[in-house]
Amino acid sequence: MSAARRAGWSAEEIRLEEPGRVRASVVRASRAVRAIVRLAHRPTIEGLERLPRGPFLLVANHSGGLGIAEILSFAALYLEAFGDTRPLAGFAHPMSFRLWPTSSLLPAMGAIPSTYTHARQTLAQGVPLLVFPGGDHETLRPVWQHARVDFGGRTGFLRIAREAGVPIVPMGIRGGALTAPMLVRSRRLARLLVLPHLIGQKRWGVSLLGVLGVAGIAALPLPLTAKVLASAVWVGSPLSLLAWIPWTLRFRVGEPIAPEALFSSSDGRSDDDVLGGALAKVEGAVQALVSAA
Repeated sequence: MSAARRAGWSAEEIRLEEPGRVRASVVRASRAVRAIVRLAHRPTIEGLERLPRGPFLLVANHSGGLGIAEILSFAALYLEAFGDTRPLAGFAHPMSFRLWPTSSLLPAMGAIPSTYTHARQTLAQGVPLLVFPGGDHETLRPVWQHARVDFGGRTGFLRIAREAGVPIVPMGIRGGALTAPMLVRSRRLARLLVLPHLIGQKRWGVSLLGVLGVAGIAALPLPLTAKVLASAVWVGSPLSLLAWIPWTLRFRVGEPIAPEALFSSSDGRSDDDVLGGALAKVEGAVQALVSAA
């Protein structure tokens, strides 16, 4: 059972008036964000001219704990290029729409809950959708795998694209993992630390920042029990996954992949085989962009 169901609410109940539409206040604030990300990450993007008009799925790899550096950098670059003239919705964890301050910030940025229902509604309105299929599986992977694209076998985004009949545009991101180096990724850790499990996380990770924080707590003049509890709270907090290293980020947008190039089943393959082949093709396209960035 999902965390949303356990909490007594369904993500399907969340209603958003203008998916993908960035509010004027966010556009104004983006100027300050651009200054910060330029200083910290010097982000560049290539290939925005390849984005088609109309609905599509912009599919990218994801790295760096919470992926904050990547998300803010891309948002700043996209708004700098298009302002509010080309809406683009982004998937976000449904629980984030129930917890302040993200419950206010995400809708203002045009984000939508990561559900099939919201994806269908958004694409039906002609609004493209930014998706990180790898999710926590990819963003929590160890830093020494930072240049490897791994969606964890997830095909939900492919089902969305096939049902809507929209193209998939691959985007490769390089450098994100080095802004918040991860050391360990584990399903058991999410339950062991309690807090990640309560907020709906199936996986959790230990970052370099998390280890440094534990070392700092260990040096404090506190009883051993207090140190253990404080360390568990720190490692289980999203704060331990924040980006803190000023590493350069590179974004590359590839050529759109038409639905018929991904989902042709005329050769008699099973649906799982069709989706598996499509996944390999999209992962390969994103990997090529990451390697070239």
